[in-house]
Formats: sequence, C-alpha cells, structure tokens
Amino acid sequence: MGCFECCIKCLGGIPYASLIATILLYAGVALFCGCGHEALSGTVNILQTYFEMARTAGDTLDVFTMIDIFKYVIYGIAAAFFVYGILLMVEGFFTTGAIKDLYGDFKITTCGRCVSAWFIMLTYLFMLAWLGVTAFTSLPVYMYFNLWTICRNTTLVEGANLCLDLRQFGIVTIGEEKKICTVSENFLRMCESTELNMTFHLFIVALAGAGAAVIAMVHYLMVLSANWAYVKDACRMQKYEDIKSKEEQELHDIHSTRSKERLNAYT
Repeated sequence: MGCFECCIKCLGGIPYASLIATILLYAGVALFCGCGHEALSGTVNILQTYFEMARTAGDTLDVFTMIDIFKYVIYGIAAAFFVYGILLMVEGFFTTGAIKDLYGDFKITTCGRCVSAWFIMLTYLFMLAWLGVTAFTSLPVYMYFNLWTICRNTTLVEGANLCLDLRQFGIVTIGEEKKICTVSENFLRMCESTELNMTFHLFIVALAGAGAAVIAMVHYLMVLSANWAYVKDACRMQKYEDIKSKEEQELHDIHSTRSKERLNAYT
C-alpha cells in the first residue's frame, strides 16, 4: 500500500499539460528539421540535375549557399528547442510542486515568479518566430505545387507548352535564364522521377511540423500563464496565512499574559 501511495503521489506531481506541450513541440521540431533538411537536399539535386545549375566558385551568395545556411539554421533550431523543451518541463515540475506543497515547508520565492514571467515572454517571442518560420516554409510548398501542377497538366493536355522560369521565384538573378519547358527532355524526366514528388511532400510535412510547433508554443503560453496565476495566488495565500498565524500568536501571548496577571493578583 505504501508503494502504491508513492506511485500515486509521483503521478499526481507530473505536469501533464506541460508534458503534452513538450511532446507536441518535439514532434513538430523533429518533423520540420528532419523533413526540411531532406527537402533542401532534394532541391539541390533537382536544381543541379534538371535545371543544370552549378555552384558558383568563390564566396558568391547563390541559391546553393543559401540552402547550406538554411541547413545550419535547422541544426541550431533542433538543438535550441530540445534544450528549451527540457527547461519548460523543469519549470512545470517546480511550479506544480510549488502549488501542491503550498501548505508545507516549500516557499514560493520572488525569483520563481520572475522565472515564470520570463518564460512567458520568451515563449511568446518564440511563438512569433515560429509563425514567421511557418509563413516562410509555405513559400517552397507554393513553388513545388506550381511545378507539380505543370507536370500534371502536361499529362492531361497533349501538346501543351508550359514553362517554369526560376527568375519569377527569385532563385536566380534577372540576367540568368534558367527556364525549363514541358517540351524539353529534362522536364519530362523530372516529372517522371520520384524525386520531385518526394521533395514536394517533404516540404508539406515540414510545414505541418512548423504549424505543430506554433500550436505547442500557444499551449505552453496557456500553461505558463495559468501556472503564473496560480503561483501569484499561492503567494497571496502564504502572506495571509503568515499574517493570520502571527495574529493568533499575538492573541495567545496577550491571553497568557493576562491570565498570569490575574493569577498573581488573586494570590
């Protein structure tokens, strides 16, 4: 029975809301980083194989250099939010313990309230950042959707001459002409290959992962705001209990002093 009560106590101290938000955050970040990385690698292969683009020698900032930068950003995002998820879980455990042990020896400090407020502000900024990441990830999805639509239309309409110019997406400069049309052999090979379809769906999954991270940030904001409000009320309750105990002790001391005075006067 003692072991059972200990297990129940441990399960009751788990911050389930923070746990759900952390799982959702890790799942979203994993989908975004993993699928985004592979989609960027597939994009490089498509540009080199079918659009016949080559890396520029030197330190010129071309599309391949930008893709490499995006890959390093993905590495940083994965590491940063892995640590941030752990920090939020630890904060959830401490806040849950502070609320449940309100009437025990545990005291909620001003530093704890400041840490909770800091996490709220930081999570709000990360939520805005993930909104921007979601909007940015939708751009390659839109471009690949156009390319996928052109491939589909060529199979439905015979003799259609449709072209895709990379200049309209800002991938190359105006002076360069990297255009591929449906009548070219490269376009037909690209549409028949599984690489285009795989890269398109990887970007869709990466977009879904970024959306899941936004939902996780919103969930964290609700949890942190609720915890901060509970901690604030708990602090007020602690002050009330301290004042009440002090007044009761003073009344007890006054009553004891008067009782001694009456006993001395009687004797």
